[in-house]
Amino acid sequence: MVTRVSVQSAGKQAAQKVAKNVQKNVTRAVSGTLGLSGERMSKVDTAWLRMDSAANLMMIVGVWQLAPGVRHAAVCERIENSLLKYRRFKQRVMQDAAGATWVNDRNFDLAQHVLLETLPKPARGAHDQQEALQDRVAELAMQPLDAKRPLWQIHLIEDYLGADGVKGSAMIVRIHHCIADGIALISVTMSLVDGGAPPPERQKKEAMANSAEDWIADTLLKPFTDITVKALGAVGEGAARSLGLLNDPKKGMEQGMSGSMDMAKVLLQVLKDSAALALMPDDSKTRLKGKPGGAKKVAWCQPIPLDEVKAVGKALNCSINDVLLSCVAGALGEYLKSLGDDVSGQEIRAMVPVNLRPIEQAYKLGNRFGLVPLVLPIGVENPIERVYEVRRRMAALKGSYQPLLAFSLLAVAGLLIKPAQDVMLNLFSKKTTAVMTNVPGPREKLKFCGATLEQSMFWVPQSGDVGLGVSILSYGGGVQFGVITDSALCPEPQRIIDEFVPEFAKLSIVTLMLPWGD
Repeated sequence: MVTRVSVQSAGKQAAQKVAKNVQKNVTRAVSGTLGLSGERMSKVDTAWLRMDSAANLMMIVGVWQLAPGVRHAAVCERIENSLLKYRRFKQRVMQDAAGATWVNDRNFDLAQHVLLETLPKPARGAHDQQEALQDRVAELAMQPLDAKRPLWQIHLIEDYLGADGVKGSAMIVRIHHCIADGIALISVTMSLVDGGAPPPERQKKEAMANSAEDWIADTLLKPFTDITVKALGAVGEGAARSLGLLNDPKKGMEQGMSGSMDMAKVLLQVLKDSAALALMPDDSKTRLKGKPGGAKKVAWCQPIPLDEVKAVGKALNCSINDVLLSCVAGALGEYLKSLGDDVSGQEIRAMVPVNLRPIEQAYKLGNRFGLVPLVLPIGVENPIERVYEVRRRMAALKGSYQPLLAFSLLAVAGLLIKPAQDVMLNLFSKKTTAVMTNVPGPREKLKFCGATLEQSMFWVPQSGDVGLGVSILSYGGGVQFGVITDSALCPEPQRIIDEFVPEFAKLSIVTLMLPWGD
Protein backbone atom coordinates (compact mmCIF):
# COMPACT_ATOMS: atom_id res chain seq x y z
CA MET A 1 0.00 0.00 0.00
CA VAL A 2 2.80 2.41 0.91
CA THR A 3 4.58 1.64 -2.35
CA ARG A 4 1.38 2.15 -4.39
CA VAL A 5 0.67 5.52 -2.73
CA SER A 6 4.27 6.59 -3.25
CA VAL A 7 4.13 5.61 -6.91
CA GLN A 8 0.81 7.42 -7.39
CA SER A 9 2.21 10.52 -5.67
CA ALA A 10 5.37 10.43 -7.78
CA GLY A 11 3.29 9.95 -10.92
CA LYS A 12 1.07 12.89 -10.03
CA GLN A 13 4.09 15.11 -9.41
CA ALA A 14 5.62 14.05 -12.72
CA ALA A 15 2.37 14.77 -14.56
CA GLN A 16 2.14 18.21 -12.97
CA LYS A 17 5.74 18.92 -13.96
CA VAL A 18 5.09 17.83 -17.54
CA ALA A 19 1.93 19.98 -17.75
CA LYS A 20 3.80 23.01 -16.41
CA ASN A 21 6.63 22.49 -18.90
CA VAL A 22 4.16 22.10 -21.77
CA GLN A 23 2.44 25.38 -20.86
CA LYS A 24 5.84 27.10 -20.58
CA ASN A 25 6.99 25.71 -23.93
CA VAL A 26 3.76 26.74 -25.67
CA THR A 27 4.17 30.30 -24.39
CA ARG A 28 7.81 30.31 -25.50
CA ALA A 29 6.86 28.94 -28.91
CA VAL A 30 4.19 31.57 -29.47
CA SER A 31 6.48 34.36 -28.30
CA GLY A 32 9.38 32.99 -30.32
CA THR A 33 7.34 32.69 -33.50
CA LEU A 34 6.13 36.27 -33.15
CA GLY A 35 9.43 37.60 -31.93
CA LEU A 36 7.60 39.15 -28.99
CA SER A 37 7.72 39.02 -25.21
CA GLY A 38 4.37 38.21 -23.63
CA GLU A 39 2.47 38.68 -20.38
CA ARG A 40 -0.53 36.50 -19.65
CA MET A 41 -3.82 38.34 -19.32
CA SER A 42 -5.67 37.88 -16.04
CA LYS A 43 -8.72 35.61 -16.07
CA VAL A 44 -11.10 38.47 -15.28
CA ASP A 45 -9.69 40.60 -18.11
CA THR A 46 -9.92 37.57 -20.42
CA ALA A 47 -13.62 37.28 -19.62
CA TRP A 48 -14.13 40.91 -20.67
CA LEU A 49 -12.07 40.38 -23.84
CA ARG A 50 -14.28 37.51 -24.97
CA MET A 51 -17.56 39.15 -24.00
CA ASP A 52 -17.94 41.10 -27.26
CA SER A 53 -21.14 40.31 -29.16
CA ALA A 54 -22.95 41.56 -32.25
CA ALA A 55 -25.27 43.65 -30.05
CA ASN A 56 -22.75 44.90 -27.47
CA LEU A 57 -19.02 45.58 -27.75
CA MET A 58 -17.05 45.65 -24.51
CA MET A 59 -15.69 49.17 -24.93
CA ILE A 60 -15.68 52.05 -22.49
CA VAL A 61 -16.64 55.10 -24.57
CA GLY A 62 -16.05 58.65 -23.34
CA VAL A 63 -16.47 62.21 -24.61
CA TRP A 64 -14.43 65.27 -23.63
CA GLN A 65 -15.56 68.77 -24.55
CA LEU A 66 -12.72 71.32 -24.45
CA ALA A 67 -12.58 75.11 -24.75
CA PRO A 68 -10.76 76.67 -26.45
CA GLY A 69 -9.92 74.10 -29.10
CA VAL A 70 -6.84 71.88 -29.18
CA ARG A 71 -4.77 70.81 -32.17
CA HIS A 72 -4.05 67.28 -33.35
CA ALA A 73 -0.27 67.66 -33.04
CA ALA A 74 -0.55 68.81 -29.40
CA VAL A 75 -2.83 65.88 -28.51
CA CYS A 76 -0.43 63.38 -30.13
CA GLU A 77 2.49 64.86 -28.21
CA ARG A 78 0.57 64.63 -24.91
CA ILE A 79 -0.43 61.02 -25.60
CA GLU A 80 3.17 60.15 -26.46
CA ASN A 81 4.47 61.64 -23.21
CA SER A 82 1.77 60.35 -20.84
CA LEU A 83 -0.63 57.63 -22.00
CA LEU A 84 2.09 55.56 -23.65
CA LYS A 85 3.97 55.43 -20.36
CA TYR A 86 1.41 52.75 -19.49
CA ARG A 87 2.85 49.85 -21.47
CA ARG A 88 -0.61 48.33 -21.90
CA PHE A 89 -1.43 51.01 -24.48
CA LYS A 90 1.40 49.79 -26.71
CA GLN A 91 0.50 46.11 -26.40
CA ARG A 92 -1.90 44.07 -28.50
CA VAL A 93 -3.69 40.87 -27.58
CA MET A 94 -2.88 37.36 -28.78
CA GLN A 95 -5.59 34.81 -27.98
CA ASP A 96 -5.05 31.08 -27.60
CA ALA A 97 -7.00 28.10 -26.31
CA ALA A 98 -5.94 28.78 -22.71
CA GLY A 99 -6.72 32.50 -22.68
CA ALA A 100 -4.84 35.54 -23.96
CA THR A 101 -1.43 37.21 -23.80
CA TRP A 102 -0.39 40.87 -23.91
CA VAL A 103 2.42 41.28 -26.43
CA ASN A 104 4.36 44.38 -27.46
CA ASP A 105 3.23 45.78 -30.79
CA ARG A 106 6.47 46.06 -32.80
CA ASN A 107 4.63 48.06 -35.48
CA PHE A 108 2.93 50.47 -33.10
CA ASP A 109 1.85 53.62 -34.94
CA LEU A 110 0.33 56.46 -32.93
CA ALA A 111 -1.33 57.80 -36.08
CA GLN A 112 -3.58 54.71 -36.07
CA HIS A 113 -4.79 55.55 -32.57
CA VAL A 114 -5.24 59.34 -32.54
CA LEU A 115 -7.49 60.14 -35.49
CA LEU A 116 -8.57 63.54 -36.79
CA GLU A 117 -12.27 63.87 -37.70
CA THR A 118 -14.81 66.50 -38.69
CA LEU A 119 -18.53 66.68 -37.96
CA PRO A 120 -21.25 67.95 -40.29
CA LYS A 121 -21.65 71.72 -39.94
CA PRO A 122 -24.71 72.72 -37.89
CA ALA A 123 -27.65 73.84 -40.01
CA ARG A 124 -29.63 75.53 -37.24
CA GLY A 125 -27.08 76.40 -34.57
CA ALA A 126 -25.07 74.72 -31.82
CA HIS A 127 -27.65 72.11 -30.91
CA ASP A 128 -27.36 70.45 -34.30
CA GLN A 129 -23.62 69.84 -33.86
CA GLN A 130 -24.21 68.23 -30.46
CA GLU A 131 -26.61 65.86 -32.18
CA ALA A 132 -23.93 65.11 -34.78
CA LEU A 133 -21.44 64.40 -31.99
CA GLN A 134 -23.95 62.11 -30.27
CA ASP A 135 -24.56 60.27 -33.54
CA ARG A 136 -20.82 59.78 -34.07
CA VAL A 137 -20.35 58.49 -30.50
CA ALA A 138 -23.19 56.01 -31.06
CA GLU A 139 -21.67 54.87 -34.35
CA LEU A 140 -18.23 54.35 -32.83
CA ALA A 141 -19.73 52.45 -29.88
CA MET A 142 -20.58 49.66 -32.34
CA GLN A 143 -17.40 49.83 -34.43
CA PRO A 144 -14.95 47.11 -33.31
CA LEU A 145 -11.39 48.06 -32.49
CA ASP A 146 -8.66 46.56 -34.69
CA ALA A 147 -7.62 43.30 -33.00
CA LYS A 148 -4.19 43.51 -34.68
CA ARG A 149 -3.38 46.71 -32.77
CA PRO A 150 -3.61 47.88 -29.13
CA LEU A 151 -7.30 48.07 -28.26
CA TRP A 152 -7.90 51.81 -27.96
CA GLN A 153 -8.50 54.89 -30.12
CA ILE A 154 -9.02 58.63 -29.70
CA HIS A 155 -11.09 60.54 -32.29
CA LEU A 156 -10.40 64.28 -32.22
CA ILE A 157 -12.80 66.88 -33.63
CA GLU A 158 -10.63 70.01 -33.63
CA ASP A 159 -13.46 72.46 -34.35
CA TYR A 160 -16.62 71.76 -32.35
CA LEU A 161 -19.45 74.10 -31.47
CA GLY A 162 -21.00 72.99 -28.18
CA ALA A 163 -24.63 73.21 -27.09
CA ASP A 164 -23.76 76.33 -25.08
CA GLY A 165 -22.47 78.05 -28.23
CA VAL A 166 -18.82 77.95 -27.10
CA LYS A 167 -16.29 77.04 -29.78
CA GLY A 168 -13.78 74.38 -28.86
CA SER A 169 -12.86 70.77 -29.53
CA ALA A 170 -14.34 67.37 -28.74
CA MET A 171 -12.56 64.07 -28.14
CA ILE A 172 -14.20 60.65 -28.37
CA VAL A 173 -12.21 58.01 -26.49
CA ARG A 174 -12.67 54.26 -26.97
CA ILE A 175 -10.89 51.74 -24.74
CA HIS A 176 -11.61 48.02 -24.58
CA HIS A 177 -12.73 46.92 -21.13
CA CYS A 178 -10.03 44.22 -20.99
CA ILE A 179 -7.42 46.99 -20.60
CA ALA A 180 -8.92 48.59 -17.50
CA ASP A 181 -12.06 49.40 -15.54
CA GLY A 182 -13.45 52.88 -14.92
CA ILE A 183 -11.59 53.54 -11.67
CA ALA A 184 -8.27 52.61 -13.25
CA LEU A 185 -9.02 54.88 -16.21
CA ILE A 186 -9.54 57.81 -13.84
CA SER A 187 -5.91 57.29 -12.82
CA VAL A 188 -4.96 57.30 -16.50
CA THR A 189 -6.94 60.52 -17.04
CA MET A 190 -5.11 62.25 -14.20
CA SER A 191 -1.79 61.54 -15.93
CA LEU A 192 -3.09 63.00 -19.21
CA VAL A 193 -4.17 66.42 -17.95
CA ASP A 194 -1.93 69.44 -17.52
CA GLY A 195 0.27 69.01 -14.46
CA GLY A 196 -0.75 65.38 -14.09
CA ALA A 197 1.58 62.97 -12.31
CA PRO A 198 3.17 60.20 -14.41
CA PRO A 199 2.11 56.62 -13.65
CA PRO A 200 4.18 54.88 -10.95
CA GLU A 201 6.68 52.32 -12.18
CA ARG A 202 5.54 48.71 -11.73
CA GLN A 203 7.91 46.20 -10.24
CA LYS A 204 8.99 43.28 -12.43
CA LYS A 205 7.75 40.71 -9.90
CA GLU A 206 4.39 42.46 -9.76
CA ALA A 207 4.06 42.53 -13.53
CA MET A 208 4.98 38.87 -14.06
CA ALA A 209 2.83 37.24 -11.38
CA ASN A 210 0.70 35.06 -13.62
CA SER A 211 0.88 31.53 -12.19
CA ALA A 212 -2.24 29.63 -11.21
CA GLU A 213 -1.31 30.03 -7.55
CA ASP A 214 -0.98 33.80 -7.95
CA TRP A 215 -4.31 33.97 -9.73
CA ILE A 216 -6.12 31.96 -7.04
CA ALA A 217 -4.64 34.13 -4.29
CA ASP A 218 -5.31 37.42 -6.09
CA THR A 219 -8.80 36.56 -7.30
CA LEU A 220 -10.38 34.38 -4.66
CA LEU A 221 -8.58 35.30 -1.44
CA LYS A 222 -7.23 38.85 -1.52
CA PRO A 223 -10.59 40.49 -2.33
CA PHE A 224 -11.89 39.09 0.99
CA THR A 225 -9.45 41.15 3.05
CA ASP A 226 -10.18 44.01 5.39
CA ILE A 227 -8.96 46.47 2.72
CA THR A 228 -11.82 45.48 0.44
CA VAL A 229 -14.30 45.46 3.29
CA LYS A 230 -13.35 49.04 4.16
CA ALA A 231 -13.60 50.03 0.50
CA LEU A 232 -17.11 48.62 0.36
CA GLY A 233 -18.11 50.02 3.74
CA ALA A 234 -19.72 46.65 4.05
CA VAL A 235 -19.49 45.01 7.43
CA GLY A 236 -18.76 45.52 11.09
CA GLU A 237 -15.46 45.18 12.93
CA GLY A 238 -15.93 41.51 13.75
CA ALA A 239 -16.61 40.46 10.20
CA ALA A 240 -13.75 42.56 8.90
CA ARG A 241 -11.42 40.88 11.36
CA SER A 242 -12.59 37.43 10.32
CA LEU A 243 -12.06 38.24 6.62
CA GLY A 244 -8.50 39.23 7.41
CA LEU A 245 -7.95 35.77 8.92
CA LEU A 246 -8.34 34.24 5.46
CA ASN A 247 -4.79 35.40 4.84
CA ASP A 248 -3.57 34.17 8.27
CA PRO A 249 -5.27 30.88 9.29
CA LYS A 250 -2.81 30.31 12.16
CA LYS A 251 -3.82 33.56 13.77
CA GLY A 252 -7.44 32.54 13.33
CA MET A 253 -6.87 29.32 15.28
CA GLU A 254 -5.32 31.31 18.11
CA GLN A 255 -8.40 33.54 18.41
CA GLY A 256 -10.61 30.55 19.10
CA MET A 257 -14.39 30.77 19.46
CA SER A 258 -14.68 34.52 18.86
CA GLY A 259 -13.00 34.26 15.47
CA SER A 260 -15.11 31.21 14.60
CA MET A 261 -18.34 33.08 15.35
CA ASP A 262 -17.27 36.02 13.23
CA MET A 263 -16.30 33.72 10.38
CA ALA A 264 -19.62 31.91 10.66
CA LYS A 265 -21.43 35.23 10.27
CA VAL A 266 -19.40 36.02 7.17
CA LEU A 267 -20.00 32.60 5.62
CA LEU A 268 -23.73 32.87 6.35
CA GLN A 269 -23.82 36.26 4.61
CA VAL A 270 -21.89 34.84 1.65
CA LEU A 271 -24.38 31.98 1.35
CA LYS A 272 -27.33 34.38 1.51
CA ASP A 273 -25.81 36.64 -1.14
CA SER A 274 -24.94 33.67 -3.37
CA ALA A 275 -28.55 32.56 -3.22
CA ALA A 276 -29.76 36.10 -3.90
CA LEU A 277 -27.65 36.28 -7.07
CA ALA A 278 -28.64 32.81 -8.25
CA LEU A 279 -32.36 33.23 -7.54
CA MET A 280 -32.89 36.78 -8.81
CA PRO A 281 -36.45 37.03 -10.16
CA ASP A 282 -37.02 38.09 -13.75
CA ASP A 283 -37.08 41.81 -14.41
CA SER A 284 -40.26 43.75 -15.23
CA LYS A 285 -41.20 43.40 -18.88
CA THR A 286 -40.89 46.95 -20.15
CA ARG A 287 -40.11 48.15 -23.66
CA LEU A 288 -36.55 48.81 -22.46
CA LYS A 289 -35.91 45.06 -22.23
CA GLY A 290 -35.81 42.75 -25.21
CA LYS A 291 -33.61 41.61 -28.08
CA PRO A 292 -31.11 44.32 -29.12
CA GLY A 293 -30.88 45.24 -32.77
CA GLY A 294 -27.16 46.04 -32.83
CA ALA A 295 -27.26 49.83 -33.35
CA LYS A 296 -26.76 52.45 -30.61
CA LYS A 297 -28.12 55.86 -29.67
CA VAL A 298 -26.46 58.27 -27.22
CA ALA A 299 -27.66 61.36 -25.34
CA TRP A 300 -26.56 63.50 -22.41
CA CYS A 301 -27.76 66.58 -20.55
CA GLN A 302 -26.13 69.81 -19.38
CA PRO A 303 -24.67 69.67 -15.83
CA ILE A 304 -26.86 70.11 -12.75
CA PRO A 305 -25.17 72.14 -9.95
CA LEU A 306 -23.70 69.67 -7.46
CA ASP A 307 -24.30 72.03 -4.52
CA GLU A 308 -28.05 71.87 -5.16
CA VAL A 309 -27.96 68.06 -5.14
CA LYS A 310 -26.03 68.14 -1.85
CA ALA A 311 -28.53 70.56 -0.32
CA VAL A 312 -31.49 68.33 -1.20
CA GLY A 313 -29.71 65.27 0.15
CA LYS A 314 -28.85 67.02 3.40
CA ALA A 315 -32.43 68.26 3.87
CA LEU A 316 -33.81 64.74 3.35
CA ASN A 317 -31.04 63.00 5.33
CA CYS A 318 -30.11 61.07 2.18
CA SER A 319 -26.83 60.67 0.34
CA ILE A 320 -26.07 62.38 -2.96
CA ASN A 321 -26.17 58.91 -4.48
CA ASP A 322 -29.72 58.33 -3.18
CA VAL A 323 -30.90 61.59 -4.72
CA LEU A 324 -29.32 60.92 -8.12
CA LEU A 325 -30.54 57.32 -8.34
CA SER A 326 -34.04 58.47 -7.42
CA CYS A 327 -33.90 60.93 -10.34
CA VAL A 328 -32.82 58.09 -12.65
CA ALA A 329 -35.77 55.97 -11.53
CA GLY A 330 -38.16 58.90 -11.96
CA ALA A 331 -36.84 59.78 -15.44
CA LEU A 332 -37.18 56.19 -16.67
CA GLY A 333 -40.71 55.98 -15.26
CA GLU A 334 -41.75 59.25 -16.89
CA TYR A 335 -40.27 58.18 -20.23
CA LEU A 336 -42.27 54.95 -20.23
CA LYS A 337 -45.45 56.76 -19.18
CA SER A 338 -44.99 59.26 -22.03
CA LEU A 339 -45.22 56.30 -24.41
CA GLY A 340 -48.48 55.16 -22.86
CA ASP A 341 -47.07 52.40 -20.63
CA ASP A 342 -48.47 51.69 -17.17
CA VAL A 343 -45.55 51.62 -14.71
CA SER A 344 -47.59 51.29 -11.51
CA GLY A 345 -45.72 48.91 -9.20
CA GLN A 346 -43.02 48.37 -11.81
CA GLU A 347 -39.34 47.93 -10.98
CA ILE A 348 -36.29 47.44 -13.17
CA ARG A 349 -32.96 45.97 -12.19
CA ALA A 350 -29.68 47.75 -12.91
CA MET A 351 -26.25 46.21 -12.44
CA VAL A 352 -24.02 48.70 -10.62
CA PRO A 353 -20.20 48.30 -10.62
CA VAL A 354 -18.50 48.42 -7.20
CA ASN A 355 -14.79 49.17 -6.90
CA LEU A 356 -12.76 46.41 -5.21
CA ARG A 357 -9.32 47.98 -4.97
CA PRO A 358 -7.63 50.90 -3.24
CA ILE A 359 -7.44 53.95 -5.51
CA GLU A 360 -3.63 54.11 -5.08
CA GLN A 361 -3.40 50.80 -6.97
CA ALA A 362 -5.48 51.99 -9.93
CA TYR A 363 -2.37 52.58 -12.05
CA LYS A 364 -1.99 48.80 -12.37
CA LEU A 365 -4.94 48.84 -14.80
CA GLY A 366 -6.92 45.66 -15.40
CA ASN A 367 -10.38 45.02 -13.93
CA ARG A 368 -10.93 44.89 -10.20
CA PHE A 369 -14.61 45.50 -9.58
CA GLY A 370 -17.73 43.55 -8.77
CA LEU A 371 -21.37 44.05 -9.64
CA VAL A 372 -24.35 44.53 -7.40
CA PRO A 373 -27.99 44.39 -8.58
CA LEU A 374 -29.98 47.50 -7.67
CA VAL A 375 -33.75 47.45 -8.22
CA LEU A 376 -35.04 50.91 -9.22
CA PRO A 377 -38.63 51.75 -8.17
CA ILE A 378 -39.72 53.36 -11.46
CA GLY A 379 -43.39 52.94 -10.49
CA VAL A 380 -43.21 55.20 -7.42
CA GLU A 381 -44.52 58.60 -8.54
CA ASN A 382 -44.09 60.64 -5.34
CA PRO A 383 -40.47 61.94 -5.48
CA ILE A 384 -40.02 61.98 -1.68
CA GLU A 385 -41.40 58.48 -1.29
CA ARG A 386 -39.17 57.32 -4.15
CA VAL A 387 -35.94 58.79 -2.76
CA TYR A 388 -36.54 57.14 0.61
CA GLU A 389 -37.29 53.83 -1.09
CA VAL A 390 -33.99 54.10 -2.97
CA ARG A 391 -32.22 54.92 0.30
CA ARG A 392 -33.76 51.84 1.93
CA ARG A 393 -32.64 49.59 -0.90
CA MET A 394 -29.13 51.00 -0.92
CA ALA A 395 -28.87 50.44 2.84
CA ALA A 396 -29.97 46.83 2.35
CA LEU A 397 -27.05 46.27 -0.02
CA LYS A 398 -24.51 47.33 2.61
CA GLY A 399 -22.86 44.27 4.08
CA SER A 400 -23.48 42.34 0.85
CA TYR A 401 -20.73 40.22 -0.68
CA GLN A 402 -22.50 40.16 -4.04
CA PRO A 403 -19.83 42.40 -5.69
CA LEU A 404 -17.10 39.97 -4.60
CA LEU A 405 -19.13 36.98 -5.75
CA ALA A 406 -19.77 38.61 -9.13
CA PHE A 407 -16.04 39.35 -9.45
CA SER A 408 -15.22 35.71 -8.76
CA LEU A 409 -17.79 34.60 -11.34
CA LEU A 410 -16.07 36.77 -13.94
CA ALA A 411 -12.73 35.21 -13.00
CA VAL A 412 -14.14 31.70 -13.36
CA ALA A 413 -15.76 32.70 -16.66
CA GLY A 414 -12.31 33.63 -17.94
CA LEU A 415 -11.27 29.99 -17.48
CA LEU A 416 -14.09 28.67 -19.67
CA ILE A 417 -14.34 28.39 -23.42
CA LYS A 418 -16.35 31.25 -24.95
CA PRO A 419 -19.67 29.35 -25.47
CA ALA A 420 -19.66 28.23 -21.83
CA GLN A 421 -18.72 31.75 -20.70
CA ASP A 422 -21.60 33.21 -22.72
CA VAL A 423 -24.12 30.83 -21.14
CA MET A 424 -22.84 31.64 -17.66
CA LEU A 425 -22.83 35.43 -18.03
CA ASN A 426 -26.11 35.62 -19.97
CA LEU A 427 -27.86 34.60 -16.76
CA PHE A 428 -27.12 38.14 -15.54
CA SER A 429 -28.30 39.90 -18.69
CA LYS A 430 -31.60 38.01 -18.77
CA LYS A 431 -32.51 39.41 -15.37
CA THR A 432 -31.19 42.93 -15.96
CA THR A 433 -32.53 45.94 -17.85
CA ALA A 434 -29.61 48.34 -17.45
CA VAL A 435 -25.99 48.83 -16.45
CA MET A 436 -25.53 51.97 -14.39
CA THR A 437 -22.42 53.77 -13.17
CA ASN A 438 -22.07 56.68 -10.75
CA VAL A 439 -18.54 58.08 -10.60
CA PRO A 440 -17.35 61.10 -8.58
CA GLY A 441 -14.83 63.10 -10.60
CA PRO A 442 -12.55 66.04 -9.72
CA ARG A 443 -14.27 68.99 -8.02
CA GLU A 444 -12.32 71.53 -10.07
CA LYS A 445 -12.23 71.64 -13.85
CA LEU A 446 -9.07 70.21 -15.38
CA LYS A 447 -6.85 71.51 -18.17
CA PHE A 448 -5.72 69.53 -21.20
CA CYS A 449 -3.12 70.92 -23.63
CA GLY A 450 -3.90 74.39 -22.28
CA ALA A 451 -7.67 74.09 -22.84
CA THR A 452 -10.30 73.69 -20.12
CA LEU A 453 -12.05 70.34 -19.93
CA GLU A 454 -15.59 71.74 -19.75
CA GLN A 455 -17.58 68.51 -19.83
CA SER A 456 -16.71 64.84 -19.49
CA MET A 457 -19.06 61.91 -20.10
CA PHE A 458 -18.51 58.18 -20.47
CA TRP A 459 -20.46 54.96 -20.83
CA VAL A 460 -19.52 51.45 -19.74
CA PRO A 461 -20.57 48.58 -22.01
CA GLN A 462 -23.65 46.45 -21.62
CA SER A 463 -23.31 42.68 -21.96
CA GLY A 464 -25.53 40.02 -23.47
CA ASP A 465 -28.97 41.40 -24.37
CA VAL A 466 -28.84 44.42 -22.03
CA GLY A 467 -29.78 47.46 -24.11
CA LEU A 468 -29.59 50.39 -21.67
CA GLY A 469 -26.60 52.09 -20.06
CA VAL A 470 -26.90 55.02 -17.65
CA SER A 471 -23.92 57.10 -16.52
CA ILE A 472 -23.79 59.68 -13.75
CA LEU A 473 -20.62 61.73 -13.45
CA SER A 474 -19.94 64.58 -11.05
CA TYR A 475 -17.22 66.89 -12.31
CA GLY A 476 -16.19 70.52 -11.91
CA GLY A 477 -19.08 71.43 -9.62
CA GLY A 478 -21.79 69.81 -11.74
CA VAL A 479 -23.51 66.46 -12.25
CA GLN A 480 -24.25 65.08 -15.71
CA PHE A 481 -26.50 62.23 -16.78
CA GLY A 482 -25.76 60.25 -19.92
CA VAL A 483 -27.67 57.43 -21.60
CA ILE A 484 -26.66 54.92 -24.26
CA THR A 485 -29.37 52.68 -25.68
CA ASP A 486 -29.96 50.05 -28.31
CA SER A 487 -31.97 51.80 -31.03
CA ALA A 488 -34.38 48.87 -31.38
CA LEU A 489 -35.34 49.09 -27.69
CA CYS A 490 -35.09 52.86 -27.22
CA PRO A 491 -34.76 54.88 -30.44
CA GLU A 492 -34.94 58.28 -28.67
CA PRO A 493 -32.76 58.31 -25.53
CA GLN A 494 -32.90 62.11 -25.49
CA ARG A 495 -36.48 61.74 -24.23
CA ILE A 496 -35.12 59.96 -21.15
CA ILE A 497 -32.41 62.59 -20.69
CA ASP A 498 -34.98 65.38 -20.94
CA GLU A 499 -36.73 63.96 -17.86
CA PHE A 500 -33.72 64.13 -15.50
CA VAL A 501 -33.74 67.88 -14.83
CA PRO A 502 -37.56 68.02 -14.27
CA GLU A 503 -37.31 65.06 -11.88
CA PHE A 504 -34.63 66.79 -9.84
CA ALA A 505 -36.64 70.03 -9.94
CA LYS A 506 -39.72 68.22 -8.56
CA LEU A 507 -37.65 66.75 -5.75
CA SER A 508 -36.16 70.17 -4.95
CA ILE A 509 -39.56 71.91 -4.87
CA VAL A 510 -41.19 69.24 -2.72
CA THR A 511 -38.19 69.35 -0.36
CA LEU A 512 -38.63 73.11 0.07
CA MET A 513 -42.32 72.57 0.89
CA LEU A 514 -41.58 70.14 3.73
CA PRO A 515 -41.83 71.41 7.34
CA TRP A 516 -38.61 73.02 8.52
CA GLY A 517 -37.04 71.66 11.67
CA ASP A 518 -34.05 72.62 13.76
